[in-house]
Amino acid sequence: MEWTLLGSEIYGFLFLVAVVAGFIDSIAGGGGLLTIPALLSAGISPVQTLATNKLQAVGSSLSASLYFIRRGIVDLRSQRFAIVMTIIGAMLGALLVQFVSPDFLHYLLPVLVIIIGLYFLLVPNIGAEDRQHRLGPIAFGCLAGCGIGFYDGVFGPGTGSFFALSYVMLCGYNLAKATAHAKILNFASNIGALGFFILGGQVLWLVGFVMLIGQMIGARLGAGLVLSRGQKLIRPMLVTISFLMSIKLLYDHYGDIIRSWLAFYF
Repeated sequence: MEWTLLGSEIYGFLFLVAVVAGFIDSIAGGGGLLTIPALLSAGISPVQTLATNKLQAVGSSLSASLYFIRRGIVDLRSQRFAIVMTIIGAMLGALLVQFVSPDFLHYLLPVLVIIIGLYFLLVPNIGAEDRQHRLGPIAFGCLAGCGIGFYDGVFGPGTGSFFALSYVMLCGYNLAKATAHAKILNFASNIGALGFFILGGQVLWLVGFVMLIGQMIGARLGAGLVLSRGQKLIRPMLVTISFLMSIKLLYDHYGDIIRSWLAFYF
């Protein structure tokens, strides 16, 4: 699929979507719920959409990760095992999705995202400050790194929120620190999944690179706000994005039922 086939206006649209998604992703996660429908609307097949989405998502996670590392928020040495396990999980997920449909995740994901939103909404002090670790680095890497990495390889949207919540609940990090570390693992999962999609020949390189640039711009803007605004920004963003994600996912898969129900009563 080349530039002339899609048209320059489509590339411009995808670039702008990527900027917005990168900004949202660096703060609360969920940017994939913008980029994946945008890619599908351009007439790209589902597997190519997932593959190309992984390429452009690398821009967001890399930009945010470098920003947090340079400012000393993340210690890469302490995250080595989690990074390796995340890459392994993402590679396995990306391998599986090329042979098995991930449709079952469409039904499970709204429930998981609603739970995340309710958790941050109903527990206002969560992530306000560092707390005691509940899991060591090996257990965290196997459970959160490999598990969420696998999900990211199979589907992806909301991965950043899942990683951030894991760091808050299992490692006792404050919300800003958890968000910064989440981007490191998000980058690892993107790289792991992307490798298998490349081997499968599913990546649309031109589309992906156009969106990658947009993601890097948006992520750099969002990462700066994470450190300057901290929990005051991240918590409401997580709650808002979680509920918007849930509404969209539910409507995508139960839209006909919802419309018929509304037509019956109104």
